[in-house]
Amino acid sequence: MTVVRFKAMRKPQFVNDYVYHLFNRGVEKRKIFMDDDDYFRFIQNLYEFNDENPVTNFGYFFNPRSMNVEFRATRALKKERPPRKRLVEILVFTLMPNHFHLLIRQKARDGIVRFMQKLGTGYTMYFNQKYKRVGGLFQGRFKGVLIISQEHFEYLPHYIHLNPLELIYRGSTSIDWRGKIKSLEDYRWSSFPDYIGKANFPSVTHREYLLDMFAGEKQYKKDAVSILKERFFSQNKELMQDVVID
Repeated sequence: MTVVRFKAMRKPQFVNDYVYHLFNRGVEKRKIFMDDDDYFRFIQNLYEFNDENPVTNFGYFFNPRSMNVEFRATRALKKERPPRKRLVEILVFTLMPNHFHLLIRQKARDGIVRFMQKLGTGYTMYFNQKYKRVGGLFQGRFKGVLIISQEHFEYLPHYIHLNPLELIYRGSTSIDWRGKIKSLEDYRWSSFPDYIGKANFPSVTHREYLLDMFAGEKQYKKDAVSILKERFFSQNKELMQDVVID
């Protein structure tokens, strides 16, 4: 069983080996993902920018055959490329049309700040060039919440992974738990499939840390079903007062 350490802070100081919930949305609540290519680009960037080394011009790409983000370069260039030095461990992610959620553990000094700066700048440059726009894409600096209780820690991964249901079942009162879980399994822009053993973007997330605590992939899925059946959202609104994004 993983021992989770917590430290109460008013403002996150981004200490190594602590876990943070990071999130942001589009300026004026605008969409930040207009099509599938945008989602793929952001997920590619999650991998590509998680490196202390400068980003090369060759970059990475998503290989649909291996279901991994891979380096695009010749054999000679691959030999010259220094080994990746991760700034953070990306534990969980979910992307929605106008916002994103990340659960991250910092591994290098100032790793979260450096990673999020690279991610925000890089994706904004891509988006602005593609859609011929100028200016900031996100609503200011990203928001970060330090996980300060075991209850919060156990709840957050599921909250982040169940977020797409608000989009898929908007306004619906359906209690079809199997249908909802199937919807989450089929939602590409999330790490949920990887957490239940269905390869989606396995190279992006570091899952051992959480799966050890949740007792494996099968149990993680069972817990997700239990949360839906127990109407977990309505019973635990107070936990998410500081992180809900409209």
